[in-house]
Amino acid sequence: MKVATFNINGIKARIQALPQWLDEAEADVVLLQEIKSVDESFPREIFEERGYQVETHGQKSFNGVAILSKLPLEDITRGLPGDDSDEQARWIEATVMGDIPVRVCGLYLPNGNPVELENGVPVPGGKYAYKLGWMERLHNRAQELLALEEPFLMAGDYNIIPQDEDARRPEAWQEDALARPESRAAFRRLLNLGFTEAFRARTFGGGHYSFWDYQAGAWNRDDGIRIDHFLLSPQCADLLTDCQIDKEVRGREKPSDHVPVWVELAA
Repeated sequence: MKVATFNINGIKARIQALPQWLDEAEADVVLLQEIKSVDESFPREIFEERGYQVETHGQKSFNGVAILSKLPLEDITRGLPGDDSDEQARWIEATVMGDIPVRVCGLYLPNGNPVELENGVPVPGGKYAYKLGWMERLHNRAQELLALEEPFLMAGDYNIIPQDEDARRPEAWQEDALARPESRAAFRRLLNLGFTEAFRARTFGGGHYSFWDYQAGAWNRDDGIRIDHFLLSPQCADLLTDCQIDKEVRGREKPSDHVPVWVELAA
């Protein structure tokens, strides 16, 4: 089972690039972020004709997540539990019925910028406070799923640079919401529940990125960061055979600022 995650930064803008990559990658399951489309407007026919079941959790102009699957999906749920007032479309779950069923959770974690602090503490109601609160809810949902002791993964755009080696210029991100100590601590707390970070289970060292800004020639200078991650439960980690970043996609025509990351599972 090949599962990919890809922040496409707008389905309308990626209407040609995404199908091209799909045809090459032959992924069984694709978790999309930032579709920037309401459910009714998502061009599902393009993907259905390629054999994908399409499930979306959309929002007009912003956010939005989706699952494309060539394998049957069951028990599809939308929205991260824990805050009924949260209207941002950032979470979708489903069980992929492969040889071994795997629960997949697609996420688009809040960016959190600008960081608004008062006496060193995030301002209530600010974007950074929302990010950290969302991560607390993610932690709670992860605990619920871990208690089932079944294979599952949580993948997507985490908007977290886990360590300095995950940025070409770590000094430029020290005060950014993606790399602040509170953000990294929340990510480590999540990992410490017992998850395997799939890419780091297979590849060590710096120089591996999944995002390059459109500005200031970041792609040409390889001035990237690694913020798209797969977290695997212990039962899912046992199935891991590979994890790679499709870096070359960033150099194509009309690219997203992110590139796909994928895992292969013996499932």
